[in-house]
Amino acid sequence: MKFTRKANANWKGTGKEGTGTLTTDSKVLKDSQYSFSTRFENGVGTNPEELIGAALSGCFTMQLSFLLDEKGFTEKDLTTEAKVNFEDGSVTSVHLDLVGSVKGIDQSTFEEIANNAKAVCPISKLLNADITLSPTLK
Repeated sequence: MKFTRKANANWKGTGKEGTGTLTTDSKVLKDSQYSFSTRFENGVGTNPEELIGAALSGCFTMQLSFLLDEKGFTEKDLTTEAKVNFEDGSVTSVHLDLVGSVKGIDQSTFEEIANNAKAVCPISKLLNADITLSPTLK
């Protein structure tokens, strides 16, 4: 399978006082606001690190679902939170907190499949950061 996805950013003004918008091809984000304050403070809007967290948690969770399906674990409810750590101008690490309810699976098998999903998820492979995982089976 091969495809291309697009998104664009527009920025007006200086780095600190300026403002920008982000739009995705799907229009799920359409002129979504971002700025210095939304990235480095607590302003209203989004930021690149938050979007990386959403991309990674979404990719990882879907990948995990596919891998669980392959092993016959089709009844599941999976939630992943990504904590993206930014330090000294770089994304240094991402921690995934996974909580899953999977019918018929034990903790060891769940952890093994979850770690495999983290390793093969396309967004995990893209990021040059330490990605850790804490899987919790309910």
